[in-house]
Amino acid sequence: MNDRPVLSAERVRADVAELLGKEPNALDPEENLLDLGLDSIRIMSLLDRWRAAGATVEYPDLAERPELSHWITLLTGEGAA
Repeated sequence: MNDRPVLSAERVRADVAELLGKEPNALDPEENLLDLGLDSIRIMSLLDRWRAAGATVEYPDLAERPELSHWITLLTGEGAA
């Protein structure tokens, strides 16, 4: 397994914010992203971006817990600030 994450917390936050049409710092890490308007098509779009960057996350990993903090932990190993 890679000992360095391929994505940063900032990148994950920025990518999600872009698809939601929000500023990255306006996202509450604990808020349900589906409630903010993220849908399955957008999640798949994010997955495509993140896989292209080397991430190995799967759709169910994101869909089961659609909170930014969880996604950041999955993708980077970091906590969401």
